[in-house]
Amino acid sequence: MLVLASQSPRRSEILRQAGISFTVRAVPVDETPLPGEPPEDYVQRLAEWKALAIASAPDEVVLGADTTVVVDNEMLGKPADAADARRMITMLAGRRHRVITGICLKRGAETVRDWAVTEVWFAPMSAVEIDAYAASGEPMDKAGAYAIQGLASKYVEKIEGCYFNVMGLPVALVYRHYRRFKYFTNSAALPRSL
Repeated sequence: MLVLASQSPRRSEILRQAGISFTVRAVPVDETPLPGEPPEDYVQRLAEWKALAIASAPDEVVLGADTTVVVDNEMLGKPADAADARRMITMLAGRRHRVITGICLKRGAETVRDWAVTEVWFAPMSAVEIDAYAASGEPMDKAGAYAIQGLASKYVEKIEGCYFNVMGLPVALVYRHYRRFKYFTNSAALPRSL
């Protein structure tokens, strides 16, 4: 059984759509970046902390995940308020940015960490469009202050990489690692790829 160490409704939706059975069991962790921490290290560290924070049975695989948006070498987490959302959307409008998600799967003493990156191009947005989107409420619980599957979809001109990664969970990458835990019971038996 897969245990999702996240309260994110989007991650749950992605797993359900992929036909992966799971249960949710999550506890909050400190998401403060370490000084000078690269975004790839940051999201993997938080994913691991989330997975390790969950008590699990020997036959359970715990999945932790964390997503950040990077533009101008700045990591954009969840906005604090509408003004912060407006600031982030203004930074993204008319430009390319990266969405990076770290994952960690744990079964017993075995863990695996990985990450995925997707490049996203936003169309230019007017001040009125930015204000309207920030005021919609949609940006408030999302890294980078937007939802690719929601109202912001009309501004996404192109992506390179996994669409589901932008939603918060690179499901094909997760499944590649999960099936190793699911079908092989010890690390010596784990194949390098399936």
